Amino acid sequence: MKSGCVVTKVACVLVIVGALNWGLVGLGWLFGGSDWNVVHMLLGSWMKVEAVVYVLVGVAAVVKLVKCKCATCKADAPAAM
Repeated sequence: MKSGCVVTKVACVLVIVGALNWGLVGLGWLFGGSDWNVVHMLLGSWMKVEAVVYVLVGVAAVVKLVKCKCATCKADAPAAM
């Protein structure tokens, strides 16, 4: 199994990080209203950088939904039956 281009790999990592962060936010709210937002914990003093991280996670989700159309990813795609 081939894994695709760098954009696809980075998008996959960002989507996983975003999903884990939102999972922790939800758990924090369920267990006493705590703020378990890891991105905010790490970048809270840099609000613009924090916003850029959220935008990049959103763009990564779109990349994963639309699928990358580069030559590397097309070569890695399974053949249609």
